[in-house]
Amino acid sequence: MESRDDLKSILAYLPVLVRSTNLFWPSKVVEALKEMAQGPDHSRVNSGEVLFVAIRDMRSSLSLLQPLAPFASEGYALFFDELISRAEAAEWFGEVLPALANLLLQLPALLESHYQNADDILGKYGFKTGLRLLGSQEAGMVFLSEDRHPLFTSYPEADFWSKSVLPLCTFEVHSVGFIEDQSTDALEVDFANKYIGGGALHRGCLQEEIRFMINPELIAGMLFLPSMADNEAIEVVGAERFCDYKGYASSFRFAGDHADKRHFDSFGRRVTRIVAIDALCSPGMKQYALKYLLRETIKAFCGFIDQSTYCQYKGLFQVKGLHEAHLYPDENDQTSRNHLELNEASSTTVETNQGASVSLPALGNSEGEGKDLPGIATGNWGCGAFGGDPELKAIIQWLAASQASRPFVLYYTFGIDALQNLDQITQWILSHEWTVRDLWNMMVEYSSQRLNGRTNLGFFAWLLPSLTSHNLSNTN
Repeated sequence: MESRDDLKSILAYLPVLVRSTNLFWPSKVVEALKEMAQGPDHSRVNSGEVLFVAIRDMRSSLSLLQPLAPFASEGYALFFDELISRAEAAEWFGEVLPALANLLLQLPALLESHYQNADDILGKYGFKTGLRLLGSQEAGMVFLSEDRHPLFTSYPEADFWSKSVLPLCTFEVHSVGFIEDQSTDALEVDFANKYIGGGALHRGCLQEEIRFMINPELIAGMLFLPSMADNEAIEVVGAERFCDYKGYASSFRFAGDHADKRHFDSFGRRVTRIVAIDALCSPGMKQYALKYLLRETIKAFCGFIDQSTYCQYKGLFQVKGLHEAHLYPDENDQTSRNHLELNEASSTTVETNQGASVSLPALGNSEGEGKDLPGIATGNWGCGAFGGDPELKAIIQWLAASQASRPFVLYYTFGIDALQNLDQITQWILSHEWTVRDLWNMMVEYSSQRLNGRTNLGFFAWLLPSLTSHNLSNTN
């Protein structure tokens, strides 16, 4: 255990000790946990005040340097002894706390088992899959079950979009409803902070934080995933939903338990795919500059591309080392791109850092799930608190989904006025069989005019008269 770099990277954050091949709790902690596991009649831990003392003593045994909050003792007493009912407190101390103590007693053995077995599946390919902290731009896998693999890709250059003749995918507008309620097994977009989870454990309750509250398994990703660079995305497969809610931001409220009805794949996971992509924050007018149009389109494309389609783009991507490429044309910035996946449920071939290709088993259910790419369920990504142009962001996501060969986009507008013509616009464009190139070039032309003060119209208002009068060949 002591020789494992992956364990070393997180050991400072784990309250366990390591010696040779074993992880363990100090004896005083073991004694305290065993007492609590037998219930309050044995441990005498039956109130918030006593629980605080027990936790403080265990932390002292572990030599944890980070002090508890100054008024933590009052907080424990207030919550368990005053705010919740005596019946709820009795149930918590009689059932929940003993179960938590039992789990903590097993934690060292569970971690040992994980590190002993984590590399069995992909170890023969040279992949390390033990839990670890990943550095920025460090490609890797985080194993919370048994079925992850990395996807290493680079970005396209600017003309990748302007020359693409791929057809635009189907675009379906929903003025009501929520992304997490879609029933098509689509990839669901998390309007992420560059630090995944955003304020889920601190403050704020917008789209990402709400998703982390109703699918709390997502919070585990916050432990191991670094800040996303402009060319990184994170996909999580298998997170189960546990609660319903109402409201948004300050009006957000728990609205009861949720029984997740989504079916299981062959690995016993709920077929829920969530992709985290972070948008520009408060971009103002600069969002209309080509540099930032590319940044947003590439970010969405990194989230939407599937490994099984990556081989289609190999000839277009420039690969060097860990797939270094220029993010923007005529700029010197170079950065690698990795797509980190938790519980990824797709497969075929992975290109390693050394350039070797290896085949990985297809993941999915016995009925062949995963052979056809799911679509994208999304909405006003990067708008709202982030200040993006909702019309532009909708088109950017459509372009990225189409270029990633996704079959459809389910777009939830949440009823905002700016997108009331979205369905009309998208259906006209589809009826005239525009390609990715056509729509990209129109968006670039509009953005250039907007940036240079030649129009103050929104993209849709600018585009509507152009639908019949603008010759697309002029922008191709």
